[in-house]
This record gives sequence, structure tokens and C-alpha cells, in this order.
Amino acid sequence: MSPRTAAADVQGKVVAVVDVLRASTTIAVALANGARTVVPFESPDEAITRSRQLERGEVLLAGERRNAAIPGFDLGNSPLEFTTEVVSGRNIFMTTSNGTRALLGLQGAREVVIASYVNLAAVTAMLRAAARADAQILIVCAGEEGHFSLEDAACAGRYVRTITNQKASITIDDGAYACELIDREYGDNIAKIFEDSSHGKALAQAGFGDDLVACAAVDSHPVVPIYQDKQITRLGPDRER
Repeated sequence: MSPRTAAADVQGKVVAVVDVLRASTTIAVALANGARTVVPFESPDEAITRSRQLERGEVLLAGERRNAAIPGFDLGNSPLEFTTEVVSGRNIFMTTSNGTRALLGLQGAREVVIASYVNLAAVTAMLRAAARADAQILIVCAGEEGHFSLEDAACAGRYVRTITNQKASITIDDGAYACELIDREYGDNIAKIFEDSSHGKALAQAGFGDDLVACAAVDSHPVVPIYQDKQITRLGPDRER
């Protein structure tokens, strides 16, 4: 098992993408609250252009740049905006500074899942099943503009720890071990992770303190978002692996 903070060879691997503040959290919340799909885009212009090919009522434009909502978009990147009343039955076209870019950089993976604290147990179960089948697991930390971020590393470490707890034979690399050490250092004090991280501090200063609470709510939205065919949908009866 190997976490990465930059582009890596994903060919044939099961990949978990972590952008806990906030894209991977928001995607999980959106799907848990009934969104039909979440489609990642590189830029706002691409999302707008694609949205014009569909009925306006079918699509919500969502995203951020520098933590701020994009002018003219329906939603930002706050998980608190993606309520059932707003997103149920809708397709969400999303572009963010880090998370969607990390997703779009993955080519050739066997399977891609979006991971965060809010869907920890559900995604862990899926990754444990992959480990039992001897799949190689790669955890991609979106980071901040391609650089290391404390919160993503800590979340990756929690996944490393929960997956290996029940399968001691899994081999982990130095990156996975380092992330696990970070997780163990903070324990269940996820709020402290966000308080110490540069991105968490920036969000708090921008007025998104409530988002930090939502992003720290472990297992509050137990869904498994799968990225396939350029869109993210919820794994379940209507979407078999």
C-alpha cells in the first residue's frame, strides 16, 4: 500500500483519492444526499461548456478557486451546501483547485474511489476487499497545489491503519508508514489536524469553520463514490463494480 502526493503510476491499481478539505468530503456528501453523478472538470470554462449540452435543470455547477465560490456557479465547495433539497436527482459538474485535478490525472487505474473521513468505514470495507484479492492499493493525496498537506496525509494514514488492522500481511511503503505515524500522533483529534494544517487555517480565516466540523465527522456519510467513465457515482444496487 502506497500513498502519493503527486502523479504516480496507477496502472492496474485500486486508487483511493483523498482531498479531505474539501472535495472528497463534498463529493461523498453530495452522493449520500441523492446527487445522480458528480463530474469533475479541469476548469470552470469546461464545466460551463459541457453544461450547455444538457437541460439546465439537470445540472448544478459547483466548485471553487482559492477557497472561494466561482462567480456564476450554483454552489461552491462547501459540503454544507450539498443538501438533499439542493442536489437530489441532479448531475453536479465540479471543478476545484486540488481534488478534481487529482482525479483527472488518473489514467489506467483498475478502480478509483473517493475517500475522506466522512465515508471512512464504507471505503475501508471496499479497500479491504481489494486487499484480500491481492490488489495493489494506491492512496493519492490531492495535497495543496501539488504539495504535501497535513490533513490529507493524516486521512491517508487512517486508511492505512484501518485496512492493515485486519490484514497484517499487507506490505506498506515508507510513505504509508509516515502517514500512519501522523494519524497515530493525532488519534481521534481530527479538529486538531485541521487547526494545525495550512489549508485548515486558510478555510477558518475565510469563514468556513463549519466546513471543518463537517469534514471531521467520521462515517457521517457512509457511501462509496466510484470514479469511472469520467463521472463519479455511488456504489450500490444501481452501480455494480
